[in-house]
Amino acid sequence: MSENEFNVSDNFIHDIIRADIAAGKNGGAVHTRFPPEPNGYLHIGHAKSICLNYGTAVKFGGKFNLRFDDTNPVKEDTEYVDSIMEDVKWLGADWEDRKFYASNYFEQMYNYAVRLIKMGKAYVCSLTEDEFKEYRGTLTEPGRETPGRSLSVEENLDLFERMKNGEFPDGSKVLRARIDMASPNIHMRDPAIYRIRHADHHNTGSRWCIYPLYDFAHCLEDAIEGITHSICTLEFEIHRPLYDWILNTLDTPCKPQQIEFARLNLTYTVMSKRKLLTLVKDHYVSGWDDPRMPTICGLRRRGVPASAIRDFCETVGVTKYNSLTEIELLDFCVRNDLNKKAVRAMAVMNPLKVIIDNYPEGLVEEMEVVNNPEDPSAGTRKVKFSREIYVERDDFMEVPMKKFFRLAVGNEVRLRSAYFITCTSFEKDADGNITVLHATYDPQSRGGNSPDGRKVKGTIHWVSAGFAKEAEVRLYDKLFTVADLGTIPEDANWLDYLNHDSLKVAKCLIEPGLAEIAPSTNVQFERVGYFFSDPKDFSAEHPVFNRTVALKDSWAKIAQKA
Repeated sequence: MSENEFNVSDNFIHDIIRADIAAGKNGGAVHTRFPPEPNGYLHIGHAKSICLNYGTAVKFGGKFNLRFDDTNPVKEDTEYVDSIMEDVKWLGADWEDRKFYASNYFEQMYNYAVRLIKMGKAYVCSLTEDEFKEYRGTLTEPGRETPGRSLSVEENLDLFERMKNGEFPDGSKVLRARIDMASPNIHMRDPAIYRIRHADHHNTGSRWCIYPLYDFAHCLEDAIEGITHSICTLEFEIHRPLYDWILNTLDTPCKPQQIEFARLNLTYTVMSKRKLLTLVKDHYVSGWDDPRMPTICGLRRRGVPASAIRDFCETVGVTKYNSLTEIELLDFCVRNDLNKKAVRAMAVMNPLKVIIDNYPEGLVEEMEVVNNPEDPSAGTRKVKFSREIYVERDDFMEVPMKKFFRLAVGNEVRLRSAYFITCTSFEKDADGNITVLHATYDPQSRGGNSPDGRKVKGTIHWVSAGFAKEAEVRLYDKLFTVADLGTIPEDANWLDYLNHDSLKVAKCLIEPGLAEIAPSTNVQFERVGYFFSDPKDFSAEHPVFNRTVALKDSWAKIAQKA
């Protein structure tokens, strides 16, 4: 993929990299990575990291690794590994032959831990987690010496070997880095670097029962792989001193530079893996790929193109301060992308029959309709037209308001690519509901063209009553009712703010060709919105469309007010 296809604008990280290159650091090389933990599905926040890391490697002619930080066998699964690879590849990032696992380095990490013990820089601690908290101190009070600090090197080596051999139960002992119990950075107060987990690992099976913690493993993985710039989100900034301490203490040949940027926060959703897992496990959504989810697979099933996500991440930009991004900006990027590439089609969501009284009975014509006015190369298609058609119920008013240019008795409108028609009358049922409109057409206006230059302000879409197919449409809305879940009361249950109207399932009538398209096809229902033929449920016999985004561009209004 070329740089033009995966562009990342200059930012403060690139300024750092340029300075490193100018100084000859790392021999001028740039090597980045995307290091997900395989304990859940990726979401759009991860997409920002993927775009930044891969885009940076492309920009500077460097390398990009995909690495699974699989150091916690209790929460990890090959299902997540497979989904992550699919998502990263779909977004357009290419790791070539550089796919790695932290678990591939477990032997090296164990040896590094042994080296720290021999240097007097690590010890085995037998305190429980709650007991250690008492020794660790607080943000305002220094910690104090733990009992394990007095153990000899030989005793620590023996205990660590026995931990590895499975002699102790989970939680009974940890290996701690011996740093400074009085450090103002609480993360430097003898952090745990190895723990006991009697659990099979998705990659190493039952070979290990001790596993390195993330802070110990991550920097070593970067060093082993030759990563030059370890780009991560802002919450890891306070962990950077530990990252550097481990690399400097062990004097690894490669010493990557950790650089932090602000993570993506999006309105009306959550980015917490724990909360997303709750939504899935407790069946608040249909799965990780539910189109209401902010997961990459959920966005993909909703019909969001990878190029739109890349454009969104590029528009959000890379900064050092946390902020909340309006979901309307994502909608804008999706709409802007699909406007250029999605084929147009006609679908009537709330049908109202129209009988064109002066149109010959039994006559069926084929109207030539443009597939995409934004893309002439998309060509045209044929759509059948007949005496009885369906239009949107909202396109008729019994008593029209001012500047209502659609159907009303006496009003003339243009049927998209068909004819001019004028409403003449309507029928009602016993309850007073309008059931049928009657109209006449101008035979000289075929193709929706004025025969005498007269102006018609209203253009509406339609489907032929005799040929239309029924389809299921799934109308998705925001997942939560509040824009920022961080503002809800501390004692409130975040699940109480779920939007119970975030999915509505309805029936509509579509032009017949829509039933023949392939699953996973983007299409614009004219005057309605952008839809996507569902990759799992769509068939010619049962067409199912997910609404990707409405046509209304609310982000433009937000931008104008800003």
